[in-house]
Amino acid sequence: MAVILNIETATRVCSVGVSIDGKLIALKESHTKNSHAEQITLFVEEVLNKSGITTKELDAVAVSKGPGSYTGLRIGVSTAKGLCYGLDIPLIGINTLEAMANGMINLINKTDNPTTSDALICPMIDARRMEVYSSVFSLKLKIIEETMAKIIDSSSYGNFLKDNNVYFAGDGAEKCKQSLSHNQNAIFLDDFHPSASYLCNLANDKFNNDDFDNSAYFEPYYLKDFVAGISKVKGLRM
Repeated sequence: MAVILNIETATRVCSVGVSIDGKLIALKESHTKNSHAEQITLFVEEVLNKSGITTKELDAVAVSKGPGSYTGLRIGVSTAKGLCYGLDIPLIGINTLEAMANGMINLINKTDNPTTSDALICPMIDARRMEVYSSVFSLKLKIIEETMAKIIDSSSYGNFLKDNNVYFAGDGAEKCKQSLSHNQNAIFLDDFHPSASYLCNLANDKFNNDDFDNSAYFEPYYLKDFVAGISKVKGLRM
């Protein structure tokens, strides 16, 4: 029996869950922007209390590793690494877009019943302006297009949309809807958000295969270098 703490902070969502053998048993999350640092340790404590699990009973910690928000990823990964070090348990990194695709597939299977098995899944994370982090998956979570940063226009994903229904979701999809919705094969899952619940079965599979990350050297997958904004505080401009 694998008891895993799952952490998702790669986007505006701060989400923490506990799973047993890949099944979610407790979840706490917030969509309040820039609240990760003040909420994450409280969420960890709350889901453990709610599930009746103590830290000593945890077998591993899984964390959404990116791509995504630089600050959010740092907070989630540092929390996960600290827990793993203190408890001497394994760390499991999960690609954020893969976890989102996993959640999208579950939602589609419950509510939409795709008309063809050739439908594709494209989770998107906002990367400023008209750029997104994205990847394309099959309905069986097979990678069709690797994770990359893309600038979106009306011709984006045309090679996929020509012959397939493509489901888009995430905060990146929200801003791309106008550019892509002219194509009748583009389907948008509104109000879809990343969640620690989407890590559970993926993390359990990795645990069962001893597919762990080195908690001492593990770093978030930023995809692009962090670019600091210009300070508005007098005397701090470079």
